[in-house]
Parts: sequence; structure tokens; C-alpha cells
Amino acid sequence: MRTSEIIRKTAETDINLTLALDGSGKSEIDTGCGFLDHMLTLFARHGRFDLTVKCTGDTNVDFHHTVEDIGICLGMALSEALGDKKGICRYGSMMLPMDEALITAALDISGRSYLAYGLEIPAEKVGDFDTELCEEFWQAFVRTSSITLHIVQNAGRNSHHIIEGAFKAVARALRAAVKIDSDFAGEIPSTKGVL
Repeated sequence: MRTSEIIRKTAETDINLTLALDGSGKSEIDTGCGFLDHMLTLFARHGRFDLTVKCTGDTNVDFHHTVEDIGICLGMALSEALGDKKGICRYGSMMLPMDEALITAALDISGRSYLAYGLEIPAEKVGDFDTELCEEFWQAFVRTSSITLHIVQNAGRNSHHIIEGAFKAVARALRAAVKIDSDFAGEIPSTKGVL
């Protein structure tokens, strides 16, 4: 089973995160931020990943460090769990409707960090979550996982739906990309021979 445990402690956050790529969608999430808990629960469920996250952060300041550092840890866990990436499908995409919102996520487990972020979230906050932190999360995740990720908002007016659609779409695209392709089992899916 492709798994990883990341323990990361800084002056701003203390995080313990485990990820199993070949899971069933189970999760135990406690970040100190209710909206982020909700998004990570959805991410695990739609990706069919088993995910645990326990974070103690400086939420008395705001949620910035918590959100960014969890993104860092999740990206590190993905990279570690994938190992040498032999046999993976590598690419994944999903166009996901969430009521009036329509979000496309497309990704390449390429070994190259790149985020094309195309969400236009109308509200500054969802609950007590600053919506600008959505981009911070995905930027941190991409940076440490070394993937290429495009998130495109095709439609949407409701901020909650737009962000939720993005988390679900990325999870489902990632689920497709990390899946083992039996036709290429044991092979690196690149002419370079390395990802």
C-alpha cells in the first residue's frame, strides 16, 4: 500500500498527517479550521484516499499558516507515497459540477511544480475562512508534490460551491493520475525514464 506519514513542526504549526493512496476515502481531520476540515474530508472521500490530519496552529493570528503548512505536508505526503511513480497513469482530469459552479481540474504528476489557478471567488470569507487562502493551499501543495495543476472555474457564483468544487475536482483528477495502469505496471510513464 502506498502510504506516507509527515510530521512537521514549526514556530507556527505542529502537523501530523498520514496519507494512503489506495484507501477507501476514510478521514480524520482536525485542523482548527472548520471549513478546511470540510474540504479535506471531501478531498479524501472523492479521491478514495485515507487521510488523517492533526494540526495545532497559530489560529489566534489567522488561518494562513495552518492552511499553507497543511498544503505543504499533503504535497510532501503525496510525493513520498508515490515513490518512484512506476506504473501510475500520471495524468488526470475532472470537470465537476457543484450546483451553479462548474470547475475543471487537470493535472500531471510531472516532477515539475506549476499551478495555474483560475478561481474567481466573489466573497472574501466563507465562515471564518479567508477565501484567498484557497490559492495558498494549492500553491503549497503543488510546490512540495512537484505536480502540474490547472484549476479552471467554468461557472459559479457561490463561494462555498466554487471552493468545494475545486477540492472535489482535484481529488478526482488525482485519483485517476495515481491509479496503477496495468498496461504500464513497473514502467515510469515518461520517455525520460524519470518523473
